[in-house]
Amino acid sequence: MDQKPYLRSGELARLAEISADTLRHYERMKLLEVPRRSAGNYRLYPSEALERVRLIRHALAVGFSLPELAKILKVRDAGGAPCRQVKRLLEEKVLKMEEQIGDLVAMRKHLRTVLADWDVRLAHTPQGKPARLLETLIVPAYRSKPRKVKGKTI
Repeated sequence: MDQKPYLRSGELARLAEISADTLRHYERMKLLEVPRRSAGNYRLYPSEALERVRLIRHALAVGFSLPELAKILKVRDAGGAPCRQVKRLLEEKVLKMEEQIGDLVAMRKHLRTVLADWDVRLAHTPQGKPARLLETLIVPAYRSKPRKVKGKTI
């Protein structure tokens, strides 16, 4: 397939299945080089930018953040080989994922117990009377590590 040497931002966005706003965001994050401009002031990306955007999308899909990618790609673009850093980051992501899976399994087990308790409570509650199910909810401390949510440790 013949590729044009340059793609307008709309063409690149369409081919990469993202919005033009996302392209501009990648530019601001320094994931993409600032494109040259046409006489009509359109952004013109080199055709290789399509593969770069696809790489970014795939990395995001497996859990890399935009700032992480910006650092990695900066090293790559300067001729470096950040392979060990990339591997270490992915290992950390897998460990965090395993922790989250453990938390979810523990919560599922707890919620199944809650549901069984609620079945008993409902069976002993007269029709039309409140069973006060929500008041019985007690969330166990099942997390192995505290987490930050909006700057607060929970």
